[in-house]
Amino acid sequence: MTKNTHRPLTLRDVSEASGVSEMTVSRVLRGRGDVSATTRDKVLQAAKELGYVPNKIAGALASQRVNLVAVIIPSMSNMVFPEVMTGINSVLEGTELQPVVGITDYLPEKEEQVLYQMLSWRPSGVILAGLEHSEASCAMLRSAGIPVVEIMDVDGTPIDTAVGISHRRAGRQMAQAILKAGYKKIGFMGTKMPLDHRARKRFEGFTEALAKAGIEVSDQEFYSGGSALAKGRDMTKDMLERTPDLDFLYYSNDMIGAGGLLHLLEKGINIPQDIGMAGFNGVDLLDGLPLQLATMDACRKEVGKIAAQIIADRVIHGTENSEKIIELTPKLNLGATLRDPQ
Repeated sequence: MTKNTHRPLTLRDVSEASGVSEMTVSRVLRGRGDVSATTRDKVLQAAKELGYVPNKIAGALASQRVNLVAVIIPSMSNMVFPEVMTGINSVLEGTELQPVVGITDYLPEKEEQVLYQMLSWRPSGVILAGLEHSEASCAMLRSAGIPVVEIMDVDGTPIDTAVGISHRRAGRQMAQAILKAGYKKIGFMGTKMPLDHRARKRFEGFTEALAKAGIEVSDQEFYSGGSALAKGRDMTKDMLERTPDLDFLYYSNDMIGAGGLLHLLEKGINIPQDIGMAGFNGVDLLDGLPLQLATMDACRKEVGKIAAQIIADRVIHGTENSEKIIELTPKLNLGATLRDPQ
């Protein structure tokens, strides 16, 4: 039944191999029409043995859509986004929709390029990180005529639907826990802003809550690129040399927080009595640290699941979600680096 050929396989090849008409083969491979189980099995077995893959682009010409969902995220090296993708895949793998990923490196101009290329394939939906985009990107998304779900953030106005947490509220909640535990001299370390909009919003919420208590951040430092663990170690060392009387260190993500934790442990500093620490994201990879870092879970997998379900419901079932903003609640984990607020 197999053929040795360098030309693309066609429906005719599957028809000849299975002994079934091309029209019936087409109906089987598209999952359409009333075809007996025996005939369907013959066609699918022949296609499998030949290695035939249907041309979805050609098949989509009538509908002007392909069964792809464009997923546009800043990074795959950041531990946050693989968990988001896990959530998306867990929903879409049971459907005819297939996620295709584009990476922006947190750059608006690159997001424009990725979005342009993705939309040129006429996907069935778009899932993209954040609520801040260039004017050109917003125009493309508004005119695409497909479901658009912006994820990870709800502090703003979505183009279509947003799923995520309030990063400003998360920053305020962390500040309140730190203050309640009795810390007063606080240093902050994080990614460069404003490109990381969600980190910026957490910092804004954090400093706003401190200001209400009459406290300002005593020292702060920002970084971009390089190993987050190494950056966390270096920034923590430098900050404590500059401002040795700090009693709490707040990091914009767990990875630099882990680097800072390793530095403090190496110096024999009593955590959390002499210095408390906290990060953000709740990265499971760091569960093996000598001390569990205080952190906050951003509901990453759940965000991915809900976003994918919104797309699937609208594309496959034609059902519209009534909520335009779906806000999830992050959970604060005190770990072993933040005194239990009394």
